[in-house]
Amino acid sequence: MSATTKPFAIDKWQVYEAYQAVKANAGAAGVDQQSIEAFEQDLKGNLYKIWNRMSSGSYFPPPVKAVAIPKKNGGVRILGVPTVADRVAQMVVKRVIEPELEARFLPDSYGYRPGRSALEAVAVTRQRCWQYPWALEFDIKGLFDNIDHALLLRALEKHVKCEWAMLYIKRWLTAPLQHADGTLEERTKGTPQGGVVSPVLANLFLHYTFDVWMTKHYPDNPWCRYADDGLVHCRTEQEAQALRAALDA
Repeated sequence: MSATTKPFAIDKWQVYEAYQAVKANAGAAGVDQQSIEAFEQDLKGNLYKIWNRMSSGSYFPPPVKAVAIPKKNGGVRILGVPTVADRVAQMVVKRVIEPELEARFLPDSYGYRPGRSALEAVAVTRQRCWQYPWALEFDIKGLFDNIDHALLLRALEKHVKCEWAMLYIKRWLTAPLQHADGTLEERTKGTPQGGVVSPVLANLFLHYTFDVWMTKHYPDNPWCRYADDGLVHCRTEQEAQALRAALDA
């Protein structure tokens, strides 16, 4: 079932297994209003279209549906919901790039990673709190909306050698956001929160902008990060304040 005559060697089983993973995660319909149940009415045909376009290099993602989610403290955050077909395509790429990136990520990063949980992050943080009397807690606001594409692509090119994976990631990064009134918003930064591949990309971005930076410049301050939330352990209040100033700079 392999594709030997296409520009990109993507196996049909990769697409089918990606669909199974997307189905297990459920999720809402995108801009085409097609649910998973509707997608399955012509499952073979829909999966073939995805495979055919991805393996030929002609897959272009549709706009991402903008969904406003109320925040507990007021206001809203915009969730970007891809179509079911696009989630399958993203899952194909995610399953290709994730093993290589996982091998690079540091052990104190827990969010959006296979085999890791928030409970593990809490446990290691609690243990360290007995050794360090001060802690600096942080929340990276608007992470998914503000990721610098140039920095992210530089990191991806360093680790991802799959040509077609890079091709489609670049297209996803610039896929427009479609609002409820039908207007399209062009994107020059960020990756939609709600996209299948977005958590992996966000973790790679923070791997270099925070994890590696902390390890290099503050090797004596243990830290723990769960996606865009985290905590750094400090010995004194002055040390915590100095670190906060450095992070805010």
